[in-house]
Amino acid sequence: MNFSHLVSLVAYLASCGLLCLRFTCKGLNIAYRTKAYKTVVEYLKSSEEYKLSGVFLGGRSMGSRAAASVTRQISQDDNEDFILGLICLSYPLHRPKLQSKLRDEDLFFIKCPVLFVSGSEDEMCEKKILEGVASKMKTLKKIHWVEKANHGMAVKGRTADDIMMEISTQVFSWIKEIIEQEYN
Repeated sequence: MNFSHLVSLVAYLASCGLLCLRFTCKGLNIAYRTKAYKTVVEYLKSSEEYKLSGVFLGGRSMGSRAAASVTRQISQDDNEDFILGLICLSYPLHRPKLQSKLRDEDLFFIKCPVLFVSGSEDEMCEKKILEGVASKMKTLKKIHWVEKANHGMAVKGRTADDIMMEISTQVFSWIKEIIEQEYN
């Protein structure tokens, strides 16, 4: 699953000097994806080869849900600051036309800064609902709305490259801001 959003974002971040690891989890089950994601993060934490002092986790759609779950679990388990931030692209806050059942269970327990990048017309993340959820979160958070974009970040009249440049520059700018706050 080489989603162009993630391929493009990772290429942009790497070109800006950030070390990036992108992996694919083929299972559609959120519990399976979360377990696989956590295994990767635990490996990075304990690796003698990489010796990372902190990471940003992220994902697109269900991958962002898995990243949120892992962020919550690791920050609760270890009570440390290994995860510096969470990036949620097209976070699937609810099913289409089922806004009464939110997928926000992990978001309220996350301690690190969170960046949401969503389409203003995302059928799985209604703007007012995400803003309401974000207002209840106890951490630093930011929402970047891609105007008129749907869940797949498609916008009539805009090229995919143009949209991805907007998203990539927003993500890089946010990461840079968080790192500057963390180390200054």
